[in-house]
Amino acid sequence: MPLIWAVAVITIIGLGNPGNEYEETRHNVGFMVADALCETLQTDFEVGKGDYLIAVSRYGGREIRLVKPLTYMNNSGLAVADLIERYRLNIKDILIVCDDFTLPLGKIRLRAKGTDGGHNGLYSIIYQLRTEGLSRLRCGIGRLHPQGQKFNPTEFVLSVFDQSEGPSVRKMIEEARDAALCFATEGLIAAMDHWNAPSIDPRIEQSISEG
Repeated sequence: MPLIWAVAVITIIGLGNPGNEYEETRHNVGFMVADALCETLQTDFEVGKGDYLIAVSRYGGREIRLVKPLTYMNNSGLAVADLIERYRLNIKDILIVCDDFTLPLGKIRLRAKGTDGGHNGLYSIIYQLRTEGLSRLRCGIGRLHPQGQKFNPTEFVLSVFDQSEGPSVRKMIEEARDAALCFATEGLIAAMDHWNAPSIDPRIEQSISEG
């Protein structure tokens, strides 16, 4: 009898806040990318067995699971921990997609691991899983405050994008979607090599993040 090798299911988790009042805010970029993936993969989100929405599809010979936690951003880790336990997931097969106000608007960056960087959703996940070893795709939401003006991160991430920012946001979501699909089919290093800043060797960045 020929050997049958199990192919890992890739799980892509977009972070955000549920509810219409948060739908267009900067903090919901992770949800926006998850929705773009859902549309591209021609699937639909359904209520999961835990506190999250889930959609399943296939792409490039891989089964891909899309997830949007419904716990609100600050408790994202509760949904992710439940998901991992329920489906017995391997952390290396998970990609977290979130916003990042330290990156310029429109810029995306993949990393193999790292601190939460001031992001409450990542903080909650790291706290619940007790590891910083989570692949993440950070999407830059920029900074609009004038130079020298006091910056309130909470107010900023919960604000909506300006109309003038629309084209950059849409392009970024498309690129993040494609980067996530690259992660799913080719792996993290290939995705970093293609989608991170060309001046940064992805192997060097991974080495630094693991150091």
